[in-house]
Amino acid sequence: MRPAGTGRSVRVENGLFLLLLLAVICLPKGRTGVASPWPLSAVILLIELSYQFHRLRGRKGTRDDIIIFVWLLLFMWEMLTSVLGLGHPVLIPSPENVFAVLVLRYRTMLLNTLYSLELLFLGAALGLSLSTAAGLICGRLGRLRAFLCPIANVLAPIPAVVISPYLVALMPSFRSASVLVVFLGVFWPSFLGTVASLDAVDPRLLDSARMLGLKGREMTWKILLPAVFPSMVGRLKITMTTAVLMLNFAELMGASHGLGYYIQNSIAYANYTNAVAGILMVGLVVTFMNKIITLIQKKVIHWQ
Repeated sequence: MRPAGTGRSVRVENGLFLLLLLAVICLPKGRTGVASPWPLSAVILLIELSYQFHRLRGRKGTRDDIIIFVWLLLFMWEMLTSVLGLGHPVLIPSPENVFAVLVLRYRTMLLNTLYSLELLFLGAALGLSLSTAAGLICGRLGRLRAFLCPIANVLAPIPAVVISPYLVALMPSFRSASVLVVFLGVFWPSFLGTVASLDAVDPRLLDSARMLGLKGREMTWKILLPAVFPSMVGRLKITMTTAVLMLNFAELMGASHGLGYYIQNSIAYANYTNAVAGILMVGLVVTFMNKIITLIQKKVIHWQ
């Protein structure tokens, strides 16, 4: 049975989609220097095709509301800037100009994105693996846990970006400093999460494992690691979003590549069109990354 309001949502979405396309292509522009409408039109068509594809696969509901919000936002942006000419043309660029940067300068955007992702995944991978290992060791050694957990409780709330200028000056290269900033932003919260997951393990399971003769490395690999793995995967979205935030702040301190550098450099030269394009690119990267993490979660912890 089709949910109530679905047909109405589709009609609203279709109407807004056509209205937005007409506004972009046909309405006269009240601003000078508005770029060609075709890059923006191409992006709108790609979004619409993606939406219709998901509808054909039966994924409806909140997606209808999201696409309606996106069309409304783009329509208001187009009308207020390009058509009516309101707002400062430099500080509030037209959507045609912003999406022209994304489409026409895709190589520059892609290179900066790949540079940021390389540092991001290196720092996050080190942070997740070492924090999990440290948490598992603390689960076996109570004295070490009593020593490290109070330190972690103090250091975890301190954002790594606070000390990022010092790390940039201290480390031999900006790349190593950026990786360290991401690492610190991931390590302490993940360490505390691993310890909390160990606390949630049923004591009867541990007693049964000991009765079966499991101890040391066998206890870690067969009991403790499977116990913390679902929660670690379940925290991936928050962990990676935090890592992106840490990296973007680090890239403001002296990078020569990366999305954070691209945005900061554009703002420094008052090129707010490129800056907005870079901000949109960061949002696209985080969205795509969350999609991948969702697929991973469905595969490895599908029972949750």
